[in-house]
Amino acid sequence: SSSPLLREHPPKDGRSAGERRRGCGHHGVMLNRLFFSAAAWTGLGLLSGLYWREFTKLNEFTGETMLSTAHTHALALGALVFLAALALAKVFPLAEKSGKLFALLYNIGMAFTFGAMVVKGTLQVLEAPIATSAMWPGFAGLGHMLISGTFVYFFIILRRAMQADATTPSFTVT
Repeated sequence: SSSPLLREHPPKDGRSAGERRRGCGHHGVMLNRLFFSAAAWTGLGLLSGLYWREFTKLNEFTGETMLSTAHTHALALGALVFLAALALAKVFPLAEKSGKLFALLYNIGMAFTFGAMVVKGTLQVLEAPIATSAMWPGFAGLGHMLISGTFVYFFIILRRAMQADATTPSFTVT
């Protein structure tokens, strides 16, 4: 029989020790989704910057290409927005379902925008006639519209979380 002092006590928040280590439970799934989205867009941003530099050099291309702005879109609109959302979700009690929906829709919008930019930029470097098609700005535009709408949605769920947080009494240890 072990000493009562050495016995593991269940966490006070109802999560198992494993859930606490993994950040699961309550809104841990949403936080993980936001974190991995930020990490993925960081990776895509860095890789697309490298791709832009090396692909244009390899093809001796010196003209304008959408590849020059694709990496900044991934880093600024992808990574930084998800990092900001992660910080806000950690501070305010965002609803799990709403946060997951935000992450899903925002990622879809980013994929449309970023994907169209990379494809069009690649075609521009290759000087393919289809690079001038209105299809590419159309895809990127749809992505930007989805990103914009999802950004407004995030403000709505953030406001709800702030209002819910304001009604929860807070205690200060002195």
